[in-house]
Amino acid sequence: MTEPAPLILTLGLDTASFACLDALRRAHFPTERNHLPAHLTLFHALPGGQLAAIADRLAALAAGTPPPPLRFDALRSLGRGVAFGVESPALAALRSKLAADWQAVLTPQDQRPFRPHVTVQNKVAPDAARTLLATLQQRFAPWTGHGTAMLLWHYRGGPWEAAAQFPFSG
Repeated sequence: MTEPAPLILTLGLDTASFACLDALRRAHFPTERNHLPAHLTLFHALPGGQLAAIADRLAALAAGTPPPPLRFDALRSLGRGVAFGVESPALAALRSKLAADWQAVLTPQDQRPFRPHVTVQNKVAPDAARTLLATLQQRFAPWTGHGTAMLLWHYRGGPWEAAAQFPFSG
């Protein structure tokens, strides 16, 4: 019997922030590798076999949580790409709660310190990444937005498949 596909948990973004970041991702992410809209990953690989328990926890948490405010505060070099850094004490606290709940099942990647960001370019030559970073820095100004929901996805090796949404309503 095969293990169920892992789950990815992301943060849904407000309409204006998503539109801006997704347009940049579509413009600068290599087309052949860009199978996803812009996203902020909270957890990269949760156990698919625990879908029901994970969904129950997310539903309960989202129901009592207001939409977390976000500040898109910096551009980050990824070496072979560019990301927008996100500052949000409320989001960091939310993720910490979930990480504590799921500590026993977190992968090494998900045990690392949380550095929220939205990647708009990746898997390109370092020169191309440096060029985009310099271009974006010329007109970058921090802005605020908010999270709208936690989005749970199945990862089966290709484009992600939506599993569930948990809107913030606290």
